[in-house]
Amino acid sequence: MKNGIRKLPLGIQDFESLIKDAYVYVDKSEYIYKLVHTGKPYFLSRPRRFGKSLFLSTLRAYFEGKKELFSGLKIEEMERDEPDAWQEYPVFYIDFNKNNFKEDSALEQVLDAHLKEWEDIYGDEQADSALSIRFQYLIKKAAESTGRNAVVLVDEYDKPLLELGDPELLEHNKAVSKGFFSTLKSYDRYLKFVFLTGVTRFSRVSIFSDLNQLNDISLDRAYSGICGITQSELETVFLPEVETLAKAQEMDVEACFQMLKRMYDGYRFSQNAESVYNPFSLLNAFSKNEFGMYWFSTGTPTFLIDRLKKTGFDAKQFSGNDYYEEEASLTDYRVESENPVPLFYQTGYLTIKAFDKEFRSYALGYPNEEVKYGFLKSLAPYYLCAEKDPNPLEIRSFVLDIRKGNTDALRDRFTALFARLPYPQDEKVIETNFQNVIYIVFMLLGQYTMAEVHSGKGRADCVVETDKYVYIFEFKRDKSADEALNQIEEAGYASPYAADKRQLLKIGVNFNSKDRNLDEWKVM
Repeated sequence: MKNGIRKLPLGIQDFESLIKDAYVYVDKSEYIYKLVHTGKPYFLSRPRRFGKSLFLSTLRAYFEGKKELFSGLKIEEMERDEPDAWQEYPVFYIDFNKNNFKEDSALEQVLDAHLKEWEDIYGDEQADSALSIRFQYLIKKAAESTGRNAVVLVDEYDKPLLELGDPELLEHNKAVSKGFFSTLKSYDRYLKFVFLTGVTRFSRVSIFSDLNQLNDISLDRAYSGICGITQSELETVFLPEVETLAKAQEMDVEACFQMLKRMYDGYRFSQNAESVYNPFSLLNAFSKNEFGMYWFSTGTPTFLIDRLKKTGFDAKQFSGNDYYEEEASLTDYRVESENPVPLFYQTGYLTIKAFDKEFRSYALGYPNEEVKYGFLKSLAPYYLCAEKDPNPLEIRSFVLDIRKGNTDALRDRFTALFARLPYPQDEKVIETNFQNVIYIVFMLLGQYTMAEVHSGKGRADCVVETDKYVYIFEFKRDKSADEALNQIEEAGYASPYAADKRQLLKIGVNFNSKDRNLDEWKVM
């Protein structure tokens, strides 16, 4: 620390550089001890920018015997009485992070570059052989020449398999992966430790069909905090940054903690596990002293959007904790599946909210406000056909109209949105599109107002509260606005606001499927 300023490890994924250059470090070394002393082959799935690369780099430093880097960390004390502690092993580190795999033979070129680097160390006698033969030879030669079995660390193994729009290239990369990584099973006797990371676990890909001995710890409670920042880590390690952020935002420290929790906490990777913060967003907030949407600023992966376009996605299904997925669907990714939800979970757009022990299934939902509002904002243009200017889904204008009580302007904005939607003949799709417009608009309004979206009986479709107004909306399809208003009255939706001093506005709306737009909008 110089002049009271601490160095935050933004974009630092190399453990050795982080320690030597005195960056702030959250000690995760106890997980290394547990992994190394209880097993050998592991797989860990976590969302992008969640600390996987840094953890893998820490493993590398450990197996390279760089004890000095771990001075003062938990593992130093834990290893004190281990007879073979801090020995150096031959490490094969494969990093797929920095490469573009959309070109033919890109995967082979990356693997070849790694192999050539290792052949300079252990010999190139098999340099003219197939990639898998070269890898096998190097693992065996490294173990025999050093007297210690090899360590294989693979970062983002699935990068060559994701974001590929070409089915033939995808199948090609699967085959290359099958041939190369099958070595990890057939040459197990020469291996000390294996650790693979990725965003998702591809079902029916050789790494997990051939390497059935891999221990997938992605949903293990014991490793739920292996990546990300826990509440206690935030309060102890980053208290100076929280205090600085609070001062910059003119709020007290407790309010700052609460805001950080709403924005960036909430990720759970196991049943009943403690939630963790997104480290990328947290560090950016401390660096810039602003509560921004930093994780989303890196961009929504195109393959997610492509998957959504192919499915009849219902945006409102994640508004509560009643959407469940079986355990197997959270760990496996099937390219041919029509269900995009497991991919949402694996990529960090959804997280575990609850667990049903009887059926071993998980309730999923948005982890925090950054993800919820960022998700809706980034995907709304694709579902509401609002990519082109002028964009009727300009939330600022919606919010200002709500605050002013300008119901005519609200009507016009909804009409403009519905007018852009493509409506096929399928009644189910028409209903989904209609509901998505309502849900997305009001959920986005919730970032700036008190907005609730309901779908169950006995509650209005939407309620929005501001300092001066309370809006109660009821939407109908192919009925009438009067019927919507009658439902508000008969069901007593307004009764909770009987003593409220704010102006109450009851709005009944009817959507005409034939005309594909609003045909009635009445305000009481």
